[in-house]
This record gives sequence, C-alpha cells and structure tokens, in this order.
Amino acid sequence: MTDQSSKLWTTQFVMVIVLTFLFFLCLQSLTAGFPIFITGTTGSSSKGGLMTTFFMLGAIVIRPFIGIFVHKINMKITLISTLIFLTLTLAASLGQESFSLLMLLRFLQGMTFGIATTLLATFATQLIPTKRLGEGIGYFGLATSLGTSLAPMLALALLQSTPFIWLLGLTIVLALLTLVGSFFIKNKRSEPLAQTKTPRGSVLSYAFDKKAFMPTFLVMLFYITFSGIVNFIDGLGKESHIQDHTSLFFLVTAVAMIVTRPFSGRIYDRFGHKFLIIPSAICGIVGLLCLSQTGTTGGLILSAVFYGIAYGVIQPTLQAWAVSRVAPDKKGTANAMTLNFMDLGMALGAVSLGTVADATSFHKMFGTSSVLIFVFILLYILVTTLSGRSTKNKHSLQEQRRGA
Repeated sequence: MTDQSSKLWTTQFVMVIVLTFLFFLCLQSLTAGFPIFITGTTGSSSKGGLMTTFFMLGAIVIRPFIGIFVHKINMKITLISTLIFLTLTLAASLGQESFSLLMLLRFLQGMTFGIATTLLATFATQLIPTKRLGEGIGYFGLATSLGTSLAPMLALALLQSTPFIWLLGLTIVLALLTLVGSFFIKNKRSEPLAQTKTPRGSVLSYAFDKKAFMPTFLVMLFYITFSGIVNFIDGLGKESHIQDHTSLFFLVTAVAMIVTRPFSGRIYDRFGHKFLIIPSAICGIVGLLCLSQTGTTGGLILSAVFYGIAYGVIQPTLQAWAVSRVAPDKKGTANAMTLNFMDLGMALGAVSLGTVADATSFHKMFGTSSVLIFVFILLYILVTTLSGRSTKNKHSLQEQRRGA
C-alpha cells in the first residue's frame, strides 16, 4: 500500500503547480515586455528598467504583511480576490501611454504578484510531505522557473511581430485562466488559523525569520543577474545583430531546468544543499561570461545551457534550505522572504544593470554581473563554514556535559 503521508503527486499539488505556472507566465511576460516597450518609446534602458523596479517594489511592500497574516486569513478567498484585482489593472493598462500611470499600474500589479505568489507557495509547502521537501519544492520551483523563463521568450516572440497591446491581451487571458482555476483549490486546514492565538510580540517574527535570512539573501544576489537577462537580453541581441534569435536563450534555459530539476531535488533530500550550490553557481558564472563575449547564436545557446543549469538548481535549493531552517508554522514566512528577496534582486538588477548598460554596453554589463556570483560563492562558503564550526562546538559542549 502507498503511504499517503509521503504521497507527493496529489490532485491539489498538481493544481497548485499548474496555476503557479500560468500566473508566472502571465506577469513575467510583462516583466520582459514592458522594458522593451518603454525603452523603444523613450530611448532609455534605465527608464525601461524602472517598469520592472516598480513592479517588484509593489511585491516587496506587500509580502511582509502576507507573511504575518497568511496563517490567519482564508487563503483561497484572498487568492481569488487578488486575481480579480490583477485582471482589472491589466485591463486598465490597455492603450495607456502615460509613463507615470503605467508605473502606478505596475506597482499595483506587483502587489498582486506578491500576494498570490506567497499564497501559492504556502499552499504547495503545506501539501509537500516533509521527507520529500527538496523534491516537492523542486517541482514547484520548476513551475515558477519555467513560467519566469518562458515568459520572456513569449514576450519577445510577440513583440517582434505584433504591437505591445497584443501582449497585454494575452496576459489578461492568462490571468482569467488562473482565476478560474483558483476556485478549485482547497484550503488545507478545516479550521481557520485566525482562531488560534498569536503570542504577543510575534507579529514581526511572522514577517521575518533570521534563520531564513542567509538563503534568501543569496537568492537576491543571484536574481540581480537574472534581472539583467530578463530586462536586457533583447538589447544584447541588437548589439550583437542576433536579435531574431534572442528568444532561444529562454527556450534552452527552460530545457536545461527541466533536465536538472528532478535530480537536484533528490540530491538535496539525500545529501543537502552543499553538493548543489557551488557547482551550479560556477555554471552561472560561465553562462554570464559567455554572454559577455558572444556575438553568435551558438554562443547565446551555450550561455543559456550553463545559466539554465544554475537557475534550475539555485533557486529551489535555496528556497528549500530556507524553509527547512524555520519552524513548521513559519513556512509561510520563509516562502515570503524567499520570494521577496527574489523580487528585490529583480528590482535592483533592473535599475543598476540598466545604468551600467547605458554607460558601457550590454556585453560589458553581463560581464560585470558575473562578479555578483563570485560574491555569492564566497558568502556561501563563509556561512556554511561558520555554521559547521558552530554545530561542532555545540556537540563538543554536549559531550563535555555528559562526561561531567
């Protein structure tokens, strides 16, 4: 007989994964599309990056509050309401040319992104058996990663042959599909958590947990580099005269993630994150350095393979690490922090790397962003080394007490 407590592929888990993919495909298409649209109309890469920055700021502002109240609200009703509001803001963007109004709408859309992604991640982690945490989050992360990587490819393909309004229309359809599907999600708990008493002084602790800080900070560093790719790969293509093939980068990245994700989740559950982070980070460096030198479609594809491996392994591994470090009732907090630092990285990368690109070139910008992954590796080694020493010291003290 199958042990139901260790069953991963339930109907609800599949539903959450599908909705997560559709939701990320919807909003990340605009994350790639808006900078191209604004850069084309204003001639400024930094202004194009601001559209991503305001979107991510909206998510960053709202997520701490969702981390606090996720255990007290009806998550299904909140998700449905959020998706309805998202659809309205997307409809309001149709035909809009005011830069300031579009920034406001992007901020509001970012808030819906922050709420919905935190709720979907919490739904998923509630459904994943503890013994299969790495594998489960790996598959859930595949939905977010595929949505995030295929969305720019979709946006680039559409914008090469159709006006921007067509991309907006497609995102409205995707938002409506996600909304319809959300009615089929079930709240895991039969009794609302609002009935449980929250200890005094614990409100801040549900918005932030220091145990999850380092994994989520590393996520931020990596996502600064990913922001450069999503926002400015089109500029690199034009600079290299291969703009008709830049969408291939995201297709190859998606394939690399699909191949590596199942293995990385199982390796995490069996051996932990130490066997995954450094090799994948090195792949990320190689991918970015290849981008900084490429002038051909072959070079673009090669860089996509290496960066796709890095992206497919790093994000879910760090998320699983963050979730595993906190108490069971703080999973929502760890998820919110991971997603928030992902968005913070996207926001910082859009502005800072856009400024570097304006001052130098897109090739040099990608070379510069590879330095961040070097810093990522150094911090990871430092933290894991200090953590290992702390664990040894604790075991040593316990042995001394037992001997006394």
